[in-house]
Amino acid sequence: MKLLHKLMVVLALAAPALGAQAQSYPNKPIRLICPFPPGGAVDIASRSVAQALSQQLGQPVTVDNRPGAGGNIGAEIVAKAAPDGYTLLMATSNILAINPALYSKVPFDSLKDFAPVSMVVSLNNVLVLNPNVPYKSVQEVIAAAKAQPGKLTYASSGNGTSIHLSGELFKSMAGVDMLHIPYKGSAPAVTDLLAGQVNMMFDNIPSSLPHIKAGKLRALAVTGSKRAGSLPELPTIAEAAIPGYESYVWFGVVAPAGTPPEIIKRLNAELAKAAVTPEFRDRLTGQGYDVLSTSPEQMTASIRSEMAKWGKIVKASGAKVD
Repeated sequence: MKLLHKLMVVLALAAPALGAQAQSYPNKPIRLICPFPPGGAVDIASRSVAQALSQQLGQPVTVDNRPGAGGNIGAEIVAKAAPDGYTLLMATSNILAINPALYSKVPFDSLKDFAPVSMVVSLNNVLVLNPNVPYKSVQEVIAAAKAQPGKLTYASSGNGTSIHLSGELFKSMAGVDMLHIPYKGSAPAVTDLLAGQVNMMFDNIPSSLPHIKAGKLRALAVTGSKRAGSLPELPTIAEAAIPGYESYVWFGVVAPAGTPPEIIKRLNAELAKAAVTPEFRDRLTGQGYDVLSTSPEQMTASIRSEMAKWGKIVKASGAKVD
């Protein structure tokens, strides 16, 4: 009983301190961990968020790039950080939903070690072909793949990435066999696609968009549930040939588990405010992103559903990273 009484006293004394901390938040710079290298799709979104939050919160929000292990290194830093709202992560659906199935060991628990704040952007992939490949529709690609099992090749930015798994989902739902050629990143994969070393790719839109506009790649369809604002003339794969097909990646902000609810609420409100700011929206939509604003609960539900969906696809593909 004495031990219980002491614990209750400690908690009672700590509660006002946590409340005061949340009320004065933020009173010093915030670090936003980007778990991928500078210049990529996650980094671009991170810097847009950091700029918006810096202006709105009145404190510097700096992007700290900590790439490696498919985003696991940066995620682990945040999972183990103090839950005070001053270390945040630009998480991705790949990191939280795919990596637990892909990696033999993941240094965090996606559902227990983070406090979701809000999803920020989503990103369709786009099915692009080298112009010398003759197919002009998704149905023609499927017909060719069925006629010549294993002959058509598709590039990806690496095993287990959204680009790879978009292809695996396509193969599974269309009932076709195509040869996967993994690369170390999207840039070298696109380079070989442009050179004709591979036939096609389910690439992130920002990476392929300049080549599509220049006529160097032929785009057939996007992988999301709705058409992309940056490529409105393209159908979705579901519209074009495979009903129910949907593959996309989202990025969102999470804090360490145990971060005071008042801080999560404040950050969520600020991200919602940024999402309707013309400067923020125009900067990101112009590069192929769709801007999002969600509740923490909606983000948690998405993590759960994505884990269930992609866990099955990763297992079926046989992809594994040690």
